[in-house]
Amino acid sequence: MKIFKFGGASVKDAESVKNVSMVLKSQGFAKCLLVISAMGKTTNELEKVVELYFKKDGYQTEIEKIKRKHIEIAEGLFPENHAVFAEINLFFDDIDSFLRRNKSPNYSFVYDQVVSCGEMISTKIVSEYLNEIQFTNQWLDARDYVKTDNSYREGIVDWAKTEEFISQLSKEMCYVTQGFIGSDENNFTVTLGREGSDYSAAIFAYCLNADAMTIWKDVPGVMTGDPRKFQDVTLLSNISYEEAIEMAYYGASVIHPKTLQPLQQKNIPFYVKSFVDPTKEGTKVGASDQNQHEESYILKENQTLLKIFTRDFSFIAEDHMSLIFGYLSKYKIKVSLMQNSAISLALCLEDKFNTIDELNNELQKVFETEVIKNVSLFTVRNAKMENIGKFYQEKSVLLEQISKNTLQMVTK
Repeated sequence: MKIFKFGGASVKDAESVKNVSMVLKSQGFAKCLLVISAMGKTTNELEKVVELYFKKDGYQTEIEKIKRKHIEIAEGLFPENHAVFAEINLFFDDIDSFLRRNKSPNYSFVYDQVVSCGEMISTKIVSEYLNEIQFTNQWLDARDYVKTDNSYREGIVDWAKTEEFISQLSKEMCYVTQGFIGSDENNFTVTLGREGSDYSAAIFAYCLNADAMTIWKDVPGVMTGDPRKFQDVTLLSNISYEEAIEMAYYGASVIHPKTLQPLQQKNIPFYVKSFVDPTKEGTKVGASDQNQHEESYILKENQTLLKIFTRDFSFIAEDHMSLIFGYLSKYKIKVSLMQNSAISLALCLEDKFNTIDELNNELQKVFETEVIKNVSLFTVRNAKMENIGKFYQEKSVLLEQISKNTLQMVTK
């Protein structure tokens, strides 16, 4: 069985959905499971609905705009009397109905119930279209299979239950399901973290013992740098799981950080290929004697540099570190880079939930702190150390770290 994941860019309009069918035709549409994201920028648009809802600021207009866009996509794929139009209307009625009835003040809970609808609608449209053109498939609700705790917006997978449910699927059929979502023990929707559809695909691949998993992107594969940010980048045709995990951790946007571990555990090959030209080989991630170690560049933007100092010139000791990391966990802030000296600790942080100010307030009860927002973390993997001087040109470097063959710098 093969797992194919299609992101938002690959299903952003009617022509893109038709192109998905062409990709499947080129790969052979048999014994496969498709994991599909929300269409285009729908996740961003539904995030705005949640924002407006909590501001009590006319979210219904925004829902209507998103609904209209999906109806237009469907009009480019189906005859006007097709049952899919009623399905689309029903999904949007459900969003409106939930928000009207909701009493929960928990932003993350409301976020998950609303934003997840993007995947539900897109998969219904794609599944119905593929059936229409004789690519027979069964639509699955991922929430019936991927089980999590109730950490809304960052769900932790219950692997035992998830494997129990997914392993019951037939490996002789084709399925279409959603990325990014699961459900807790009360069957409330829980999302797996932003851009989590790749992770969903890896979960299904692991539980089905898939032969391979392929993510279809608008780039030729994993490059030595994001071509939108760096010049003269080249394709990496073969890289190891370890190299891919490092690149994902440092912020390579083409790979979701949680994706690799379940695939590596069962040695499932992972491909990153282009839906623009599906005949090209793309990148293979896995065990191989042809794995490359090319100099690669990763820019992780919208970071925060937090500097922490003891007030009495005492050392930053284990009890201090325990306190600091307890607060980081409490406020769901992730560390991208850390560096400590005797009396200070510098952390480059990713603040997904906009809680950095709350964290800082807590820390200032014990420490002196300095917060610098909107910094970038620039990483060079497999750096040629004799030439690293060029990376410092025209940069305001706030923090740097060199380890083995990796250079990292926090820049303003």
